[in-house]
Amino acid sequence: MKSTTVIVSIIAAIGLIGASWVLGNAYKYKFKVSNTINVTGNAKKDFESDIVKWSASYSRKSINLSEASEQLKQDRDLVKNFLVQKGIKENEILFDAVNIVRDFSYHTDERGNSFNTFTGYSLNQTVSIESRDLDKVDNASREISALISQGIELASNAPSYYYSKLEDLKLALIAEASKNAKVRAENIAKESGGSLGALLKADLGVFQITGQNNNEDFSYGGVFNTSSRAKTANITVKVSYGQ
Repeated sequence: MKSTTVIVSIIAAIGLIGASWVLGNAYKYKFKVSNTINVTGNAKKDFESDIVKWSASYSRKSINLSEASEQLKQDRDLVKNFLVQKGIKENEILFDAVNIVRDFSYHTDERGNSFNTFTGYSLNQTVSIESRDLDKVDNASREISALISQGIELASNAPSYYYSKLEDLKLALIAEASKNAKVRAENIAKESGGSLGALLKADLGVFQITGQNNNEDFSYGGVFNTSSRAKTANITVKVSYGQ
């Protein structure tokens, strides 16, 4: 009986020691995992657009389709000549297909009967430009409204601006933001009396492009400004380092 009690006591002691070892190592592991430095690196760059896209539309209406088509052709020639005179290259000028709509006027007589009357054809065409000569396109887009005085029913859209080397810019900013994050983490480790360990995790933020000197807000899905020639690109990188 005494021997059995001793054996049970030894087994219990071994179990207690094992449990203590497991709990101790679990605590150490928990402490080790939680001992990290989390920082956000940032990088931004101002740049100028090098591509401009612009479009305008003009229309004609007539009871006779051939007449409306001929008037629209004359308008097209006037628009093209105007753009060429402003220095736009002919191969940069694109005319879309003509859109034709049959127009009707709807009426109701004194008895409440509804009927419609054909009032003519509405023809519409869009002209668009994509160019690297931003100044010439900007100038043309502002002055093309002068054609209205020649009888053209014309509506001009605002130019849109793009950058052809956007992917290169994005990669350069990612590298810069990563370096910025590491410097911040090193400063934190130094000031806390420790040293920076290995990189544990890195998450890339959303690439944002805003117009320079305006109050555009960043968005969760990213901002891609096309209305400003002068832009600012911004990106963040969230990283975690061991210590």
